[in-house]
Amino acid sequence: MTKRIVILFFLLFLRLAAFAQFSDSTHYYVKYASTGSINRTEDGNSYLLNNMAAFKISKKKVVLNAGASYVYGQQDRAVTNNDVTAALDFNLYRLSHRFFYWGLASYDKSVSLKINNRFQGGLGAAYEIISKPNASLTLSNGILFENSDLFLKDTIPDVYQTFRNSFRITYKWTIKGIIVLEGAHFLQQSFTNGDDYIIKSATSLSIKLRSWLALTAALNYNKLNRTDRESLLFNYGITVEKYF
Repeated sequence: MTKRIVILFFLLFLRLAAFAQFSDSTHYYVKYASTGSINRTEDGNSYLLNNMAAFKISKKKVVLNAGASYVYGQQDRAVTNNDVTAALDFNLYRLSHRFFYWGLASYDKSVSLKINNRFQGGLGAAYEIISKPNASLTLSNGILFENSDLFLKDTIPDVYQTFRNSFRITYKWTIKGIIVLEGAHFLQQSFTNGDDYIIKSATSLSIKLRSWLALTAALNYNKLNRTDRESLLFNYGITVEKYF
């Protein structure tokens, strides 16, 4: 069932992408960010590498997004992070550009959160409360189907399926075209278990050196209550982005 849902979303993404490419008003956006840290002392060694890539196709009534990230870290030769995230989503606008429908398919694998494999797919609606050239604020809600393969207490397998309510807040604020503050925050609550919830939070602050190059500091927080695991990652580095 999970494979069928993934294939369905992938085919839908390709169909919408093909539709978007045959429009004079189509715009494209690519983004890549790389951050990391190395710490070596007489008491121990640690390092962390965080890479993220994103691609966007937008036109008047359809916006398509694809993104992936990879985080790898070690502490005294013990792996602390080996985390992969990949997602496809689309926004479908109707009469008003502030109100839109969205669809999502994502895959996660995380050592830090004890996720062996997790797929989520769903649909929902969103409304952009603030819509200005230099500021935006959007609220959205929807329903996700989840198929997960987790580890409880590090070693106990936990394979299950559930439906979740997915509430999201996203914002972006640009100051004088140089400083950019943006974030996305999620609360995903299971309909069948009140103690089964997921919190995701990502906030970044960028200072543009060029139109395509910026220094970026980012704070990412994840909590998976079912495995009783959470992670907090602060890093800084460079971001390369291009509109065309």
